[in-house]
Amino acid sequence: MNEGDLVEDFELPDQHGIRRSLSEFVATGPVVLFFYPRAMTRGCTKESCHFRDLAAEFTKLGAHRIGISEDEVAKQRQFSDLHGFDYPLLSDPAGEIADRLGVRRHLPIGPLRTRRMTFVIGTDRRILGVIRSETDMNAHAERALEILRP
Repeated sequence: MNEGDLVEDFELPDQHGIRRSLSEFVATGPVVLFFYPRAMTRGCTKESCHFRDLAAEFTKLGAHRIGISEDEVAKQRQFSDLHGFDYPLLSDPAGEIADRLGVRRHLPIGPLRTRRMTFVIGTDRRILGVIRSETDMNAHAERALEILRP
C-alpha cells in the first residue's frame, strides 16, 4: 500500500479483547497505524513508548495512534499495562491485516514476520503517508507528525 491508496475497513480485537474497526477511528480523525514485529522486545518497546510520549502532539492534530502486531490479546495487554500506553494495541495473530497492507514478511519460519511500518490514514481512509524504517524507532512517530501537520 502506498500514499493515495484506500485502506479497506477492518476489525480486530484490542488489548482488552474489544473488537475495534478502522472506520470507528477515522470517523473522528486521522489514524496513525503503526505495525511492530513483536511486543515486549527492545525496538518495539522504544517505538511504542515514543508514540506514547508524543501523545499531546497527536492530540493537538486530532489523530489516533494505533499499534498493531501479530501478538495475542493477552500479550498486547501485558505490553500496554507495563508501559502505560494510552492508545489501542490491536491483535492480528493470523497476519491478515499485515498481509492486506503489505507489511508481512513471507518467511517460512521465524518470530518477526511483520515489518516495522507506519501508515498515516486520513478520514477518507486514504493513505496520506507511509513510514518505512526497520532501525530508527523514533522516525515513525516523528515522521507521522510531519505528515499530519498543515
